[in-house]
Amino acid sequence: MSGTSLTEQAASLAIDGACRSLRLPTVRLQADPIADAAARDRLTHRAFLAEVLTAELDEREGKRRERRIAEARFPRTKRLADFDLAAAPAIPPGTLAALTTLAWVTAGEPVVLIGDPGTGKSHLLTGLGIAACEEGMRVRYVTAAGLVNELAEAADERVLARTVARYARLDLLCLDELGYVHLDPRGAELLFQVITERDERASIAAASNLPFSEWTSIFPDGRLAAAVVDRLTYRAHVIETGSSSYRLRATERARKGGAATA
Repeated sequence: MSGTSLTEQAASLAIDGACRSLRLPTVRLQADPIADAAARDRLTHRAFLAEVLTAELDEREGKRRERRIAEARFPRTKRLADFDLAAAPAIPPGTLAALTTLAWVTAGEPVVLIGDPGTGKSHLLTGLGIAACEEGMRVRYVTAAGLVNELAEAADERVLARTVARYARLDLLCLDELGYVHLDPRGAELLFQVITERDERASIAAASNLPFSEWTSIFPDGRLAAAVVDRLTYRAHVIETGSSSYRLRATERARKGGAATA
């Protein structure tokens, strides 16, 4: 560019065109307001440049977080910050605080959430998964039945190895509703392949409504059930969410409140 000074309008047009060519949409949209603020605050040219580039980076990182969360396929958005520990007295606050650091994911350690329906297992599972996504990790949420069906279809289409490898590359696999559906021998063996592929290398966070002693009702082969329990409990963080349903208590409170105002 020549040394001839630009008018403000010409400078804005030049910035717009350059940002389009360089694919800097946030800089294009924010350059003028940030420049106005920089002039008011008497920022240096370097400080102004830092402001617009930081805005671009923040926007891109936000979009990457949104994309990772979308790719994880959570059925609903539930964050750990929204979990009501007061409504889940069986869960030690210190344990939950330790899990929020995600050090267990980095270490490839499992997390197993066990408790009756309505005690917060899925909320915690989803919250941990979203937290991992926001830290730049590759995460996938799936129910046990959904994963088994996907693996069975992959086996029928002769792409099982590719599908298992894709699950093996994840930083965190969130496996929900383990125990709600009885698995047939083929489904149990397919699920075991994924668990074995991740064993001691990458984390699985699993949620089940059954204690470990009853997992033989999930897996038809007792030895296979024992092998699954062995892999998911080695170096694991096991959290018992209890038996008192938060949803049931909330429904009862709402019913009583409605009766009181009637």
